[in-house]
Amino acid sequence: MDKRGPTTEQTAPAGDTSGRTVQCVKFQKELPGLDAPPWPGELGQRIYENVSAQAWKLWEDRMKMILNEYRLMPWQKEAQQLIATQMEDFFFGEGAALPPGYVPQQSK
Repeated sequence: MDKRGPTTEQTAPAGDTSGRTVQCVKFQKELPGLDAPPWPGELGQRIYENVSAQAWKLWEDRMKMILNEYRLMPWQKEAQQLIATQMEDFFFGEGAALPPGYVPQQSK
């Protein structure tokens, strides 16, 4: 068993190290994309092709809030289904794009 910890392939996708850009559905402009699909299947591929690394970071914060609010365990199938539904709505649902001129809140 490997005790060195997760390899690059096993960790969550990092943004913009590959230099690829996408027309981000959230910010409605060309931005650095993710390095790999962040979710399995067709939804992950759609996100990889249409969501910027910056928008993915917004989603990660939202996902943490959802997991905490609903007291979900991410390894449970029901939780994964709820997260997938929320993720699809967050990026591709009606009104998913941020208002023009949106500036994310800065961390302290």
